[in-house]
Amino acid sequence: MRRLSTDNLHKAFLCLFLCVLMGTGPAGCAGIDPNTRIVLTTGLREDEVFRIESISCSRPEIMVYVVNMQDQYQNIYGEQVWETDVDGETLETRVKENALARMAQVKTMNLMASSMDVGLSPSELKSAENAGKLYYGSLNDAEIAAMGVDQDVIVKLYKEYLLAGKVYREIIRDVNPEISDDEARNITIEYLLIRTHDVDAEGRKVAFDEKQRLEAYARAKEAYARAESGENFDTLVAEYSDSDEMVVSLGKSDLDDPYLNSVLFDLAGGELSQILTTDEGYMIALCLSTYNLEETDLNKERIVNERRESAFAEQYDDYVKGLTRKLNDALWEEVSFQHDPEVRTSDFFSIADEYLQLDK
Repeated sequence: MRRLSTDNLHKAFLCLFLCVLMGTGPAGCAGIDPNTRIVLTTGLREDEVFRIESISCSRPEIMVYVVNMQDQYQNIYGEQVWETDVDGETLETRVKENALARMAQVKTMNLMASSMDVGLSPSELKSAENAGKLYYGSLNDAEIAAMGVDQDVIVKLYKEYLLAGKVYREIIRDVNPEISDDEARNITIEYLLIRTHDVDAEGRKVAFDEKQRLEAYARAKEAYARAESGENFDTLVAEYSDSDEMVVSLGKSDLDDPYLNSVLFDLAGGELSQILTTDEGYMIALCLSTYNLEETDLNKERIVNERRESAFAEQYDDYVKGLTRKLNDALWEEVSFQHDPEVRTSDFFSIADEYLQLDK
């Protein structure tokens, strides 16, 4: 047996419910046309918050997510956090939408489980039941009343959560976790940058004219000549550079410019680059390290995670395109945070992490 960390599940579930309603998954959210009109249909039961094909979410179910996420925030930041606005929206609205997003994707992945012939084993069902009993047993009367739950609802949520995790693992099963040192290699450079643009009052770049560009290049040549003659590079960076940054660690995927990528990654330790032309201006780099072991190992993990997320998003996006989706907008508007001091439950997801296990 091994545990599937809910951290990985949470990353997979952070897709707005709007994407599910519109038939797009995590990878499709960025491309949503803001002028697209969504028609919210009727035909739901009184306690149904939403339905996706044959699977639905009740008010007690969504309240478990909402209340737990509310208290997770409050435990870290205090109740004053709800006074914060984010891009014109209250943080409460954002957290509610996040809860809806997680629930919608868990439900959708349970639909996917049927089409993929994925189910829970007896031991996995037992894990969900044990987690449900433990969490429900931790609730006081006020918390039970606020969420409107019984033990059966909690067990059901854990079964769905566990099955979603199994679907996710099945989708990413063939992603190759082996990343070569060269592919993930991180180098550390110190650089100075002489910009070839200004920034206007609205934050837009304004390119230098020919005279200004020639002056910038002359400064770059002067700095390069001094660096090549052996002057301290830190001193030259402080004197010439227009960048607030001085030392960076880079992976090959961090640079969009293939030429710049090849030049920097071909430098030897202690080697100075030529004057490089970039979108920002003229750059001179000094290679401090050709191989940062710690950063390279972290980069390997990041690359694998990106591959897994891409594999999941591709299959998920394709699946949700044809789904029928309904949202009970009136009931959803009624779902709200609980400000009763006796309602302080925040352990639903941590218990999932602790007790929900997938068979090998």
